[in-house]
Amino acid sequence: MSLVLVSGGAGFIGSHLVERLLSLGCEVHVADNLSRGSLDNIKNFSDKIHFHYVDLTNPENCISVTRDIEYVFHLAATVGGIPFISRQNVRCLVPDILMHSYILNASRINDVDRFLFTSSACVYYPKTRELNVFKEEDAFPANPKTTYGWAKIYGEILCRSYYSDYGLKCSIVRIFNAYGERENLNPRWSHVIPSLIRKAILYPKEGFTILGDGKQERAFLYVKDCVEGLMLALIKADNADPINLGSEEVVSINTLAQKIIAISGKNIKVKYDTSGSVGTYKYCPDTTKMKKVLCWKPKTSLDEGLRRTYAWAEKKLLHG
Repeated sequence: MSLVLVSGGAGFIGSHLVERLLSLGCEVHVADNLSRGSLDNIKNFSDKIHFHYVDLTNPENCISVTRDIEYVFHLAATVGGIPFISRQNVRCLVPDILMHSYILNASRINDVDRFLFTSSACVYYPKTRELNVFKEEDAFPANPKTTYGWAKIYGEILCRSYYSDYGLKCSIVRIFNAYGERENLNPRWSHVIPSLIRKAILYPKEGFTILGDGKQERAFLYVKDCVEGLMLALIKADNADPINLGSEEVVSINTLAQKIIAISGKNIKVKYDTSGSVGTYKYCPDTTKMKKVLCWKPKTSLDEGLRRTYAWAEKKLLHG
């Protein structure tokens, strides 16, 4: 049985990863300060895990939670929706840099066998208003638009350094737009899919407004597919060479909204708010390297993933 630590394991992606690891017979430890994660996300299997309520910006806590651990999945990060990550934000940069530094060094000290770092599409800088198809090498020279992206760049460089200096097997995955059950539905923090699903479920009590003109384009990755990609990367891509993790199914936000409206069965009037930030206008991952190295691609279509996510959100919002 493998001993596994998932930092941020009470969060959206982390809780799905924990559940999948348990199904494989792993002994799973979760480290989370619940600033973004929730005990509700892990309540169905809380009796099967070792939960550590800790602040990973403390180096001693990192030493403690990695002791005797074989594999570390480092998902913990300071994250939020567009209002949070679309600006230079020291509340994101400082704690994330501390966490990435301390958890990696603790993994070295405690002889962790393999370490996976979840990076982000936010490391890339868009060069055009047309569709940006980002290859892994496009992240350097680094010029991310946000401190969130800079923190991820820093984490990647740390992984490369610990791999080259100490031989710590490190995997780096740049996740593109994961979505699914257990994602935050709070309008202040939610990303586009849970935000639009929430608006559809609560309509007409809550208006259905799209940020921007709706012509933005994205490729979305269903969370259970994301988890499979993470686990494959831990084993197959351990040389600290980053890999995009995402889907090739690119859609506009307008198309996404219409898919969600169709699931709702409601006659919804769409409004637009072009006054604020809409993030990177059009982007998706180049998945060539992902398919070659991991011998894998996502299985869940956007339509199916949206149906599952809508059903979960409807139950949570209307029935608690």
